Amino acid sequence: MPVAREEIFGLCAAVIRADDFDHALMLANDSEFGLSAGICTTSLKYATRFRQQARAGMVMVNLPTAGVDYHVKFGGARGSSYGPRDQGRHAVEFYTSVKTSYIMAA
Repeated sequence: MPVAREEIFGLCAAVIRADDFDHALMLANDSEFGLSAGICTTSLKYATRFRQQARAGMVMVNLPTAGVDYHVKFGGARGSSYGPRDQGRHAVEFYTSVKTSYIMAA
């Protein structure tokens, strides 16, 4: 469905049943876009794997995927990026892909 594969900047939610963590990660990465991704879990193993393998510019663990600290890199990956999006020292690393992730312990 387009609602699950495109960037829709509005109030919507797409719920897709996954068989297990690996299937869910595959579904999360199955898009040309990668602005933000999130996972809710009590598993440090899955939180760590998701942070490392989610193909998104920002990764949240047990936090909303909106509302970020503007002192760190903000921007997407793949089709979610447009032009220079970094500030501060990251502007020097324009051609480097840096991922910011947040974790809230349960």
